[in-house]
Amino acid sequence: MQDKLRDVNVREVYDLITKEQKAVIIETTSGADETKKVLEDYLKYELTDENSSFEFTGSSLSQGFYKQLLIAILVAFVAMGLVIFIIFRTFVPSVAVIAAAFADILMTLVAVNLLGIEVSTAGIVAFLMLIGYSVDTDILLTSRVLKREGDSLNKKIFDSFKTGMTMTLTALFSVLVALFIVKSFSSVLAQIFTILAIGLTFDIFNTWVTNVSIIKWYMKSKHG
Repeated sequence: MQDKLRDVNVREVYDLITKEQKAVIIETTSGADETKKVLEDYLKYELTDENSSFEFTGSSLSQGFYKQLLIAILVAFVAMGLVIFIIFRTFVPSVAVIAAAFADILMTLVAVNLLGIEVSTAGIVAFLMLIGYSVDTDILLTSRVLKREGDSLNKKIFDSFKTGMTMTLTALFSVLVALFIVKSFSSVLAQIFTILAIGLTFDIFNTWVTNVSIIKWYMKSKHG
């Protein structure tokens, strides 16, 4: 079958409770009529409205949908940037937070591409979720360093590190457990959790290496 259809992707759908297989989803760039004929030859019975369904998405529709999702990511970044500038009212720390979030998204996208994962609409949603995860620890770090009085710079960074790593590792562990549970019966959820796991791993380095370095340089140049 796979040698007769173009760009075939087969997914099995299981019942969440019983783990019983309920359906098979076959995605291909071949035409609907051609796909139906190949499947009927492979399965040895006729496909009807009662035992199957076919959905066709034209290139213009899919491109428009992805374009809207990419615009949604851009709007999310712009809104995030405005909120961060309002919170901190200083240029360098605000840019550092935004840069760390952008690096998380970019590095995750590169990793997903290298792993050969075809990003679906669920994957785009995962990237939107990752934006929220990415800024949490960066805002925590920046808030404590800029606004906490009395403690030394290194102590404020270390306290932020302890709290931030607890948050990130807890989220990462939860995502990995969820990925282990759903990977056998839901490719959609598996892709979401895979992207989140990769992004959270990169966030550890982007926050506690890159962002910390920028914040520390900024505070020392500002206060001496």
